[in-house]
Amino acid sequence: MRLLNIINCERGYRAGQTAPGEIHYIPHDGCCKLNIYNWLRDIPEDRAYQIFEVRFKNTHKGFFYNTNNLPLAKDDIVAVEASSGHDIGIISAAGPIVLLQMKRQNITANVSDLRKIYRKAKPADIEKWQEAIAREHRVMIKTRQIAAQFKLNMKVGDVEFQGDGTKAIFYYIADDRVDFRELIKALADEFHIRIEMKQIGARQEAGLIGGIGVCGRALCCAQWVSDFISVNTSAARIQELSLNPQKLAGQCGKLKCCLNHEAATYAEAQKNFPQVKNPLDTVEGPAYLVKNDVLKGIMWFTFDPRNPVNQIAVPVARVKQIIELNRKGEKAEFLVENNHTPSAMPDFISSAGEDSITRFDRSKKRHNHKHNEQGRAKEEKKKPQTVTGQGQNPRKEQRAQSSKNNEKRHKRWKHSSPNNNRTNPPKNEK
Repeated sequence: MRLLNIINCERGYRAGQTAPGEIHYIPHDGCCKLNIYNWLRDIPEDRAYQIFEVRFKNTHKGFFYNTNNLPLAKDDIVAVEASSGHDIGIISAAGPIVLLQMKRQNITANVSDLRKIYRKAKPADIEKWQEAIAREHRVMIKTRQIAAQFKLNMKVGDVEFQGDGTKAIFYYIADDRVDFRELIKALADEFHIRIEMKQIGARQEAGLIGGIGVCGRALCCAQWVSDFISVNTSAARIQELSLNPQKLAGQCGKLKCCLNHEAATYAEAQKNFPQVKNPLDTVEGPAYLVKNDVLKGIMWFTFDPRNPVNQIAVPVARVKQIIELNRKGEKAEFLVENNHTPSAMPDFISSAGEDSITRFDRSKKRHNHKHNEQGRAKEEKKKPQTVTGQGQNPRKEQRAQSSKNNEKRHKRWKHSSPNNNRTNPPKNEK
């Protein structure tokens, strides 16, 4: 048997070999998002709890019944019943917490409907399982090539082999319905296995591939999100975000899952905010609502709705007082107590405005200006400097200089012309 030194983050284990024929597996749950914390582990287990949660690859997991009353625990590798043959998985939960997990996923705890756990995995089962896992990437690349030959509008995102190597699940992404009957025949002839096609969405694809989000951290769907909850634009409206599809969409092209993370906090904080449908009546004039700072409990108002430059920060309690005065038909003397001057603009910082996109152009212009000055200085040094006396005439100096230049040009012409007629000298020559 060959030596094993494998870390499989997708299934959450580390494999090794201490002696010939002895294989040990160490749980490696740090990078497996299907791992759960058993917060009911201190509750005494009853013998009736023979239902275990078994995880496989990625988001694939199921519930199985221990018919043989085997002494099983979390992180044990077991051979379980499959549609045909057997599969190899890892126990991810045991005890009373399994019933809560089943209730959470709306699965009835009917023992007759659950598949069975055969045994703990033997070294021969594990070695065959490892061989099947090693084929997954190669089979996925070959499947993409075959799908391209059939010109199918689909993309194979991942392949999961069964533990005994007789079946494989092909996860594919497609916008429209795909007729892959011919593809299944070609794959069965190529790999000699049973084929199962399973369609996944764009979010599941992003969870399989992974990546880095705009926040600079790994994608939540690839790290810990296993149940994808629908996200709509109401979560963005509650947080008063700009409804810009380019900013609200993630790498999968759908709305970001993190929009739901803080929506409940904003909804709870907004319960204390009054609804300002009309402008507030004050002695200085009507005050129009610009925006709300939900987490700080501040509402921003302005007296000029067309040009809201000077904004005033008003606490929520003060806004409620002014609304009560307006209901009684009275006007408030001022918006904020002991503060009649407009407040500064909201103290949020936009990362887009930290650096100007023309900062390099300005430095380049400064550099060119210095370079031009240096060039001009060199040219001035090369030019002959004529010192004029106090009694000399500048016009005479110019005429003398022009006559010298003419004599130089005439000499060059005289030497360069081979057929020059000496009998007819130029007028200037004596």
